[in-house]
Amino acid sequence: MPLPADLTARLSLPLIAAPMTGVSGPELAVVACRNGVIGSFPTHNAANVEVLDEWLDQIGTAQSGHPDAAPLAPNLVVHRTNERLAADVDQLVAHGVELVITSVGSPEPVVERLHAAGCLVFADVATLRHAQRALEAGADGLVLLTAGAGGQTGSANPFAFVRAVREHFTGPLVLAGGISDGHALLAAEALGADLAYMGTGFIATTESLAPEDYQAAVVSASLDDVRQTEQVGGLPANLLAAWLESQRAPMVSAGDFQAERLTNGRTVWSAGHSVSGVHYACSAAEVIDRVRLQYRDARNQLLEMPCR
Repeated sequence: MPLPADLTARLSLPLIAAPMTGVSGPELAVVACRNGVIGSFPTHNAANVEVLDEWLDQIGTAQSGHPDAAPLAPNLVVHRTNERLAADVDQLVAHGVELVITSVGSPEPVVERLHAAGCLVFADVATLRHAQRALEAGADGLVLLTAGAGGQTGSANPFAFVRAVREHFTGPLVLAGGISDGHALLAAEALGADLAYMGTGFIATTESLAPEDYQAAVVSASLDDVRQTEQVGGLPANLLAAWLESQRAPMVSAGDFQAERLTNGRTVWSAGHSVSGVHYACSAAEVIDRVRLQYRDARNQLLEMPCR
């Protein structure tokens, strides 16, 4: 199944403002949606279920006067240690969310309930095996976590991963990892993705929940300043080296993911390889406008290239 026409008609770019722990909130999601980009945030960024309800109310009110705004796509951690999962799903259903992105496990526990409410489910995956399992569980689309994605990441080359999945799946694909500008976004489409994630590019924005020192570190960093580790959350994640080197807390064992670590108030400085494309802090709307111009320029450059 391709992306629904009523969804694509509301997009000005084939882009999702990626859900980021400690960064994405209602303000960032609203600005993204109003500017034709799918907005998102992890539900665990809301301190509790009551705050999640307030956030969804806030977003719904902001969107009420903008019927052509892009959809919201909250992110659910579906790992067995997420004690809020059922209650968070209840809120998403009650608020009529159109699209949900699942992370850290099979979407099976939530697919039936969300589908019954008319909600599409995209699952993020980092391997071909996980992609197949997500589709067998009923996922409508896949978010491919590739090498260089900020925060939780994968290790597969994006060119190889997208093409390998496209051999067997014709439905919606989202490429996550390394999307720093409109040129990379167009390249993701040429590769076979329907949409792409941009996360790191939205960290240093007015609407971001990230503290000022984190935003400043993103602006000053390059991709050489990104390190992959499993010792912070238990799963492979790309983080800023400066933050990692400053930590004194005990590191966790590889594979020991616990959902409660996402809500313990600790700010983790995640960033992907696309950090090299962040040169100054600005509004989220300015980021989107810049990507839109770059995307048009990239398309025009391709049209002007001679056939070989």
